[in-house]
Amino acid sequence: MNVAHKDISKTGAGTVLDVEALRGDFPILARRIRGKPLVYLDNGATAQKPRVVLETLDNYYRNYNANIHRGVHTLSGEATAAYEGARDRIRKFINARANAEVVFVRGTTEAINLVATCMGWGGVQRGDEIIISAMEHHSNIVPWQLLCERSGAVLRVIPINEAGELIMEEYARLLSDRTRLVAVTHISNALGTVNPVKQIIEMAHARGALALIDGAQAVPHTAVDVQTLDCDFYAFSGHKLFGPTGIGVLYGRQAVLEKFPPYQGGGDMIKMVSFEKTIYNDLPYRFEAGTPDIAGVIGLGAAVDYVTAVGLDRIAAHERDLLEYATDAARGISGLRIIGTAKEKAGILSFVLEGIHPHDIGTILDHDGVAIRTGHHCAMPVMEFYKVQATARASLAFYNNRADIDALIKAIAHARQVFH
Repeated sequence: MNVAHKDISKTGAGTVLDVEALRGDFPILARRIRGKPLVYLDNGATAQKPRVVLETLDNYYRNYNANIHRGVHTLSGEATAAYEGARDRIRKFINARANAEVVFVRGTTEAINLVATCMGWGGVQRGDEIIISAMEHHSNIVPWQLLCERSGAVLRVIPINEAGELIMEEYARLLSDRTRLVAVTHISNALGTVNPVKQIIEMAHARGALALIDGAQAVPHTAVDVQTLDCDFYAFSGHKLFGPTGIGVLYGRQAVLEKFPPYQGGGDMIKMVSFEKTIYNDLPYRFEAGTPDIAGVIGLGAAVDYVTAVGLDRIAAHERDLLEYATDAARGISGLRIIGTAKEKAGILSFVLEGIHPHDIGTILDHDGVAIRTGHHCAMPVMEFYKVQATARASLAFYNNRADIDALIKAIAHARQVFH
């Protein structure tokens, strides 16, 4: 790791980041786009990777590339130790009770699909109910629709208010003895809303329902303790957590996972196979069929170490300050409307500009070196609620600074100048 981390760990109150030193850990931030410094504000889509993650991936492929769990040779032993060591560090990162509760998947999407599929095989019936919210990413909508289509279950939706907050009174009314699972996002990718997930989980459990939390937008920005939350499932993706793409984690309460049938069949999820019968492996391997993304897991372990060293409390404090700065500046722009004004928000600023399509905003900003996301953000029901086709979204990470926000505001002013 960069020596700068030692300085960070010694800051007096433990809340101030040496952002400039941290930026040096991310080689891509030195790029120039069309002759201008890169201002990367698309972290909600994917975060950039620190040098230690890049070096960890390179080291695996150069020096001990091998399959895991099956070989007796040195390289296989080293790869297995690194892979399972990463699982243990990730367990500690989210405070799961045991490594058996940490299942490696391709990302948040596959994690949710795994739960939906296994619940379908495990007894969701006609008339049962699944509750989601109106601010969900498509990955936390479509799998439940598919489950309902197959089983005859009913999908219920918690509405939101104009600020982009869940209407908790309506949630309470939706819960019933037929509710089998409540699946909601921890932090909205389209609005930045931080949901009261602990309360949501408690209310679900009070009616005998399971609770799944989509944590894709949460784990890079705030400390997550699955035991304190008391959730049954928690899903997140590595690439938003400064790790590799194509790897993610499903936390599942062990007592619940043990009741699930296998999700896929193949190597590593079995103990014994004959043509008469197959005996399945123990957790978590029962849900990890085939050769996994070994490099991705090891790289994610390095990313978790890096974020832990920086400090999630420091990250959260820095990003709150940056969001306030960006929000105040955006409110001063004529014709700009912020989409999502919840009292509890994470580092996402979604907006529309009067008379300018978000895609045009994104194009102009790109010419100024500013990378944001435009579109529906895989949250079409949110766009429908606010009666907009799309939004422009700037999403923050701890390596962003006020200079990045100044560049964003200047580029928005340029877009207004071009179109007006």
